[in-house]
Amino acid sequence: MLDREEIAAETEALRREVRELPDEQRKRFHHHFGKSARDPDTYAVLNYLFIAGLHHFYLGKWFRGLLNLAVFGGGVALMVVGLTMPGLAIIGVITAVEFYALFRAQAIVLDHNNQLMRELIEEIRPSS
Repeated sequence: MLDREEIAAETEALRREVRELPDEQRKRFHHHFGKSARDPDTYAVLNYLFIAGLHHFYLGKWFRGLLNLAVFGGGVALMVVGLTMPGLAIIGVITAVEFYALFRAQAIVLDHNNQLMRELIEEIRPSS
């Protein structure tokens, strides 16, 4: 489980590392990070409005997004062919599972952005 305090501490440590980079490397970092960083509010809206997994695609988690979409689509398909209760049950389960992501959007996206920052710092920092 993602701990907000740990994530915030890691964010601050990564920001410190970025501030210590030479000017040209820091400029490159911000250029790349600005293009790739994700917004927690966008993630939450995609989760809330489209429970079918679009928020996973937003973070680049294609397999999980496709799995979510398939399960949700399976529930809808069951309802269409007359198996309303099993279809509703599947949609209910996927909705309940995704409530976690909705209420933890801030921590999930900050952790994602921290991973991105770590990767960019390693890529940009000169080898010692």
